[in-house]
Amino acid sequence: MPINFRQTKLLAVMVLAIAATFIIITVNNNRVADNGPLKEKAAVVYRSAGCGCCANYVGYLKRAGIQVEEKLTEDIPAIRKQFGVSDGLSSCHTTLIENYTVEGHMPIEAIEKLLAERPNLAGIALPLMPAGSPGMPGRKTETFNIAGFSDISSSSLYLSL
Repeated sequence: MPINFRQTKLLAVMVLAIAATFIIITVNNNRVADNGPLKEKAAVVYRSAGCGCCANYVGYLKRAGIQVEEKLTEDIPAIRKQFGVSDGLSSCHTTLIENYTVEGHMPIEAIEKLLAERPNLAGIALPLMPAGSPGMPGRKTETFNIAGFSDISSSSLYLSL
């Protein structure tokens, strides 16, 4: 059965409505925060060029208002070692913010706590790449146990989210 003009017009309106919805969602997801404790903080993220979840995490930081400088490298293990992150705490990217090292897909809440409390630590780490963590696909299925570390040989639980 052929489609008449009215059906074609209705189909076009539906397609436009769906496209507009996707545009609105994309704009909202990429909006930079205009207030909050991390507004205009500066961070450097060391990551490999081909890692999509790292790029997603950079977008997450930017949406929180953080001014991000990306440094592409293929030697992330050397970067981790340079900033005192042990292999047991490692993830796929390393972030520097206000003299702290932040390893992995760290939730903004943990970074806010770190910068508010200013503990005597070299940094914090969320090891591996847990599902549902910022920049990672899937939904959160477990508690994020975030370690605080002073150097490559010492760490302890800093925060659970």
